[in-house]
Amino acid sequence: MGTPEFAIPSLDILIKSGHHVGAVVTAPDKPRGRGQEVTPTPVKLAALMHGIPVLQPDNLRDGDFLSHLISLQSDLIVVVAFRILPREVFTIPRLGSFNLHASLLPRYRGAAPINWAIINGETETGVTTFFLEEKVDAGGIILQARLPILPEDDAGAIHDRLARLGAGTVLESVQLIELGKVMPVAQDHALASPAPKIFKEDCRIRWELPSERVRNFVRGLSPLPSAWTVYRGKVVKIFRVSVAAGATPRRPGEILLAGDSLLVATGDGAVAVEELQLEGRKRMRIEEFLRGYHPRSGEELG
Repeated sequence: MGTPEFAIPSLDILIKSGHHVGAVVTAPDKPRGRGQEVTPTPVKLAALMHGIPVLQPDNLRDGDFLSHLISLQSDLIVVVAFRILPREVFTIPRLGSFNLHASLLPRYRGAAPINWAIINGETETGVTTFFLEEKVDAGGIILQARLPILPEDDAGAIHDRLARLGAGTVLESVQLIELGKVMPVAQDHALASPAPKIFKEDCRIRWELPSERVRNFVRGLSPLPSAWTVYRGKVVKIFRVSVAAGATPRRPGEILLAGDSLLVATGDGAVAVEELQLEGRKRMRIEEFLRGYHPRSGEELG
């Protein structure tokens, strides 16, 4: 069970390892992209390439869907970036159901663990497989694998590395379950931290924050859902900034031009904007923006 690109390496590794995937469950087709064409999910496309039956229920408690799941007589359900499963679903397989989560649980429970780990300045993350139970992201841990977050990493880079790391962890978890060698470890709920879903308004840059926090905020949301600010009345997405050493604190959000650099004042100095995208335009390096839009010192981002 899965929907986005993140889940495809896990599906592929199970197929290549010789396990029989009786069906793939994914979200219904829906309008996507600028043209709003009705498009299948990435996981559906991957399943169809392998000739695997695809189920796309609107309601996970639908009687026909549940009957179909029962008829598969599956040993195990593997969940990677899907929805919260009701008890009626995750208790169907004889060996249970487990989920791959993109954090070192119990840290960063929720929908956006990769983004929040980087936003909060973490230097390490990882993946966790755990058995499903009623409480979300709280079941017994099967396996964990760790991954460093490097200073230059953004959410996109960590997403791709965790998808690959997660696939190997999924396969190893399945093999342990097959052999009856799993010893689930209970999570310490006192150590839990949230990673809630991120909405557009959450992504607006607060220039009054210290420079390092602004930098982590931007890279934690890059490339998606992307940090943004307002310039000359229009939304500007910002994908990469660096901390400007030795900058004198000024009014947060104020533009400071320095040669071929565009600095923006923060709560304790400034950051240099390196990549951005204006409303209705393509993503561009700062040099291209400076040539085309001629920003002035003293203008503000907000």
